[in-house]
Amino acid sequence: MIGAELLSPETLTVGWLIYVPVLIWAVARVSWVELFSDSRRQHLLFGTVFALFALWLVRRDFDTGVSYHFIGMTAVTLLLDWPLAIVGGLVAQTGLVLLGRQDLVAMGVNGALFILLPVLITECCAILVERAQPRNPFVYIFVSGFFAAALTALLCLVLSLTLLWYDERFAMPYWLEDFIGYLWLLIFPEAFINGMVVSALVVFSPEWLETFNRTRYLSAPWKDDDPKS
Repeated sequence: MIGAELLSPETLTVGWLIYVPVLIWAVARVSWVELFSDSRRQHLLFGTVFALFALWLVRRDFDTGVSYHFIGMTAVTLLLDWPLAIVGGLVAQTGLVLLGRQDLVAMGVNGALFILLPVLITECCAILVERAQPRNPFVYIFVSGFFAAALTALLCLVLSLTLLWYDERFAMPYWLEDFIGYLWLLIFPEAFINGMVVSALVVFSPEWLETFNRTRYLSAPWKDDDPKS
């Protein structure tokens, strides 16, 4: 997360201009009738929002105004699908604002970076996997889970640093040239957490994953059992 004092008024405005229209689109795409009539899906939403909120509370706040925490939106997107994942991310983000752990005026930028961007990356990976139509569930786990989370962490960190550098309100550290070495220490845990959650869901509760094609992945392979004379 990025503090509002590190961002220019123009950047804050652009963040809201990106975040709000996508939020409205996501709210319009959610099947509210299905959600209100399905108690299982409601429990999934509430549980996911609580887990996301707790994950974002476990973070390292720096004196410069920047905070580091795991994102977790890859698993949330695969679990709820992208419209409800964005809504759930907004609810968790609002909880942080109410606790004073995030600046209200910076919700647009932080939401675009750490909610919309991860959802977009995860949804694109899931669509590519679905178009390939693999029959092996490990393809889904590694591409939609591990790889999507790793790519999310990479792009979120790079874009956040680019934004801070562009606004020139954040003193870049002198060891920035060694950032690539530290980058792996941030990417791997994000990929591991999301990938393990997706793996556990595929094994124990595949019906919870909205983006998991159970018919193709879990059906028995066709065999020619015709006896030969």
